[in-house]
Amino acid sequence: MSIDISLFEQAKEKIDQAKSILITSHKSPDGDSVGCSVGLYQYLKKLNKTVQICHPDNAPHFLTWIKGSEDIISFENDSDKVRECFFKSDLIFCLDYNASYRLCSDMEKLLDDSNANKILIDHHPNPSINAVVSISDVSRSSTSELICELIDSLGDAALIDHLISEPLYAGMITDTGSFRYPSVSSRTHDIVSLLLKSGIDHSMVHSNIYDTNSIDRLKLRSFAVCNKMEILDHYPLGIISLTKEELERYNFQKGDTEGLVNVILSVEGVKIGVILIEKGGCIKMSFRSKEQYYVNEFANKYFNGGGHKYAAGGMSELSIDDTINKLKSLIPELF
Repeated sequence: MSIDISLFEQAKEKIDQAKSILITSHKSPDGDSVGCSVGLYQYLKKLNKTVQICHPDNAPHFLTWIKGSEDIISFENDSDKVRECFFKSDLIFCLDYNASYRLCSDMEKLLDDSNANKILIDHHPNPSINAVVSISDVSRSSTSELICELIDSLGDAALIDHLISEPLYAGMITDTGSFRYPSVSSRTHDIVSLLLKSGIDHSMVHSNIYDTNSIDRLKLRSFAVCNKMEILDHYPLGIISLTKEELERYNFQKGDTEGLVNVILSVEGVKIGVILIEKGGCIKMSFRSKEQYYVNEFANKYFNGGGHKYAAGGMSELSIDDTINKLKSLIPELF
């Protein structure tokens, strides 16, 4: 599927007209949200634009090596500065989220109240942001892929250096599970080829993301797999749950459970994995699936969430045990 080239041209027109540009992305940042934000940021700086990134909260430690991530202002650290950025910006990029509630509540209000032009670039279904330009394609592997296509389509591929390519490659590699998910297409690999031509050290990017485990993180993940993983008898589905006490026992840091749900899917015969984590006064849930089993509508219908067909999130205000019981009672709907 190709995107109407006129959308990229419309985005470029708004960029050219803007005096102050703000880049935003969703709460609980991941590789794609950080990667696409920083990649676009570095590109806009090359165009000599005044630009700032504001995220709701801090990135996990395994992404802080990305050059430019240190310039991200988080609402949890400096809410006044974030408000100032919203007020002075005349163009706001909404990257890697389809609805303003994906921001924290305060940033959601700032975005909804802003009179700035908004450009949406995203790959999640059902976009609802009122944007002057909406570049939304659920078939794309990541928003980082779309940012790279934006730069390429505008004839600026020659501007792509390691400051742009490293964050975009990091976003693509994390959102595709190292290029193994069904969302990966020939176009994805064309984009990767373009990034590699910039001289990027792709093995360094992979190592910086996946080879930075702390001992506590490894112990937590080992505990989760050995002691908390349950593979159901009558359905190809597995569950891992972690309580607040269990997280604290292993000195949990943001990002320590990243990708853990995919361990469940790696079990032979398992088609759906669910991880439940008790934090922030509720139960955060991640769903992953493969083949003909889709989880986004299920997460939306029963657990106040949503996402992609094969990757979705949700939440529950029940106890962790009650949430597991509710999940198990609904599993027949998934099969």
